Amino acid sequence: MSNLRRTALALALASAALVMPCNVSAETLAGAMAKAYQNNPDLNAARASLRAIDENVTIAKAGMRPRVNLVTQSELNRTNLDVGQRIPFSLRRGARREEVFTSSYGLTITQQIFDGFQTLYRVKVAEANVLANRESLRANEISILLAAVESYANIARDQQILVIRKQNIAFLQEQLKASGARLDVGEGTRTDVSLAEADLAAAKALLTAAVSQLKQSEAAYVQIVGEMPKGIKQPASAKKAMPASLDQAVATGMRENPNILAAMRSVDAAGYNVKVAEGTMLPGVSLQGDVYKSVNSEEGPADNISSSLSARLTVPLYQGGAEYGQIRQAKEQLGQRQILVDSARMDVQRTVVSAYAQFEASVASISAIGAQIEAANMALEGVIEERNVGQRTTLDVLNVQQNVLDAREDLAISQRNAVVASYSVLAATGNLTVRSQDLDVAEYRSEVHYEAVKDKWFGLRTVDGR
Repeated sequence: MSNLRRTALALALASAALVMPCNVSAETLAGAMAKAYQNNPDLNAARASLRAIDENVTIAKAGMRPRVNLVTQSELNRTNLDVGQRIPFSLRRGARREEVFTSSYGLTITQQIFDGFQTLYRVKVAEANVLANRESLRANEISILLAAVESYANIARDQQILVIRKQNIAFLQEQLKASGARLDVGEGTRTDVSLAEADLAAAKALLTAAVSQLKQSEAAYVQIVGEMPKGIKQPASAKKAMPASLDQAVATGMRENPNILAAMRSVDAAGYNVKVAEGTMLPGVSLQGDVYKSVNSEEGPADNISSSLSARLTVPLYQGGAEYGQIRQAKEQLGQRQILVDSARMDVQRTVVSAYAQFEASVASISAIGAQIEAANMALEGVIEERNVGQRTTLDVLNVQQNVLDAREDLAISQRNAVVASYSVLAATGNLTVRSQDLDVAEYRSEVHYEAVKDKWFGLRTVDGR
């Protein structure tokens, strides 16, 4: 093994030891996704929002249930019995008065019998919106998992670039020493030394930038995952649930992407809203029962209990034209939602094709750059040997070394792009989920809360006891 290769290997091992933590505490990509799924505050907020939307079903069903009110009323009647008689002022203080205090209390129960099917369709609107928002939540989950993948891959890339730039500094320091030694024995020039010094200074600036970029990537990781990164390693591209071809990826996306499914559920809700608006033109029937007990003073009438039952039929004839405007508005909103489904499909197709193309390009780039690095390293060895016998200059060595450096950094970037693009394909097809990736975390089941609250008649506490 040549001295150059021994030096490069030693530098690589030393630099890797500086930036790579112990394997015992190493975090895997799957572990990072699981923690993001469980800890991310934006995702937990979206889940809370869906739980609030679940309550709209209960609110809508309230229109089918009776309304019960407790009514109480008190009244004091005072009558002056001496009005119209001439009584001296001195005797008026003893004038006769009659005071009667009456009070009543009772229950009023109102039950809507028929309201033009408005309540029925309001319930269907609420149910369709729950299903649409479940898909939106799934889209949020996929987005957070993809963000975790991206932040993890960014750190792996930045760590590699940091190692490469540290190795480059060590290489340039060796070249600076060699240039100084040749100058001392009269084989080199001061220009060679200056070139080595300039490249070394530029390399230190690049190292500072690499450290800064790594810190930024770590901060983004903490924001998404909720913990500091530990032992990040170069992840592999996605394999589980990965479509075998572009056509399969597009077909899966059209079938399972949550944005498309959410848009379709919104169409259902808009269709039911048209029925709600049309229901305002139909007659309504309601029943009302009242039970009252009156409690009177001794001077008043005797106590009594009264009850009544009434039915009310309302036939809307003309409401100023508002009912017609509401129906037309609901129909236009339905048309808009139907157009948005087509827009969602086109967007998903574009995203799938773009991600798949980027994945294929990154894989091809990794293979090409690998061959480029091998050739560049061989060229660098040859140029150094030629420089040592006076056939090349220090500038030639530095130029070739820069080629090696650029190729190695390009490889780290391409590896990152391949990982992110592969998981982007899964995200676009709707398959980047806890279940498809076998993540070690409990899957959030939104239907549990829905089933617990959809038919509740009473209660102030939430399902989790708040």
